[in-house]
Amino acid sequence: MAKYKIAWLPGDGVGNDVMEAAKIVLDKLALDAEYIHGDIGWEFWRTEANPLPDRTIDLLKKTDCALFGAITSKPKEEAERELIPELQGKGLVYSSPIVRLRQEFNLRTNLRPCKAYAGNPLNYRDDIDIVVFRENTEDLYVGIEFHPLPDEVRAAVKKHHKKMARFDSTPGDDIAVSLRINTRNGCRNIVTDAFEYAKKHGRKTVTVVEKPNVIRETSGLMVRTAREVAKNYPGIELWETNIDAMCMWLVKNPQDYSVLATSNMFGDIVSDLCAQLVGGLGFASSGNIGDKYAVFEPTHGSAPKYAGKYKVNPMAMLLTTRMMLDWLGEGPMAQSLEGAIAEVIKEAKVRTYDMGGTSSTLDVANAVVAKL
Repeated sequence: MAKYKIAWLPGDGVGNDVMEAAKIVLDKLALDAEYIHGDIGWEFWRTEANPLPDRTIDLLKKTDCALFGAITSKPKEEAERELIPELQGKGLVYSSPIVRLRQEFNLRTNLRPCKAYAGNPLNYRDDIDIVVFRENTEDLYVGIEFHPLPDEVRAAVKKHHKKMARFDSTPGDDIAVSLRINTRNGCRNIVTDAFEYAKKHGRKTVTVVEKPNVIRETSGLMVRTAREVAKNYPGIELWETNIDAMCMWLVKNPQDYSVLATSNMFGDIVSDLCAQLVGGLGFASSGNIGDKYAVFEPTHGSAPKYAGKYKVNPMAMLLTTRMMLDWLGEGPMAQSLEGAIAEVIKEAKVRTYDMGGTSSTLDVANAVVAKL
């Protein structure tokens, strides 16, 4: 029996291409694992109105973790139009399967390392090494939204907040509302994870990124909680920065920052910015991590126009695989893989189109294998 059971979720588009690259590397590393395919993606939305079928949820519950490729996601109206005819007109609404996975398995921490590897021509600077901790299950992404705005919801909000009165003359059909929900426990967990990482890896600062001067209650809760958590880590300095200023400072002085902690939507924004500083989404790995389960994914999209062409950069997927190995406790194997990736980047002989080369997705995987 294999030591690990890993749910294998290629998803859509280039998800299949980069997962094939990951399998080449995992086979070379000889990870003692059984890889179990799971259905997820746009085709299952189209034909079953469920991009994350219940059978896949059941599968994940029987595995140690999941490795995920990429998934197509489209706006509400377009998603409904692409349903098969017998499913149309039933009021079915597409929802992100990766968001559902995060909530279903309480994968509360989204971990996004953004490291500049020597020799990467896409680096903004060569001395960037930032790790983003993004709260993964709360905030605006909880999916509690209204359109049109029901009269009873409007009345309840107006009863408790006088500022709602300014919309009295606006019809409910002309108002869309999304709830931003942050909890003290969610804030405490993400900031604690960030400080624990900083402590383990010898990092001197944790920067909490919010907007408490305007979004006073939800961002305020995050900042106040961060200050309390910071008291338990006297050797690590807490910095506080507004999200807009953070974006500016990351472009100006990214080398000054080490560990960032923030809420779900701000984390989504700032982690993509950090990724671009070190080469773009072709290098952006991530882990969705809970207390008992984790789903690892590169953060690029499914890029349907490149599907099956083996054109895209698999480095994000390979770095994601490294994260999975580390989480499983296979530290030496993870270090070996990262070292091989770094060598291929520095050597500059095998590069995909985004790096100015002509190599294929699988060429890169095989080059990494040759360094292992």
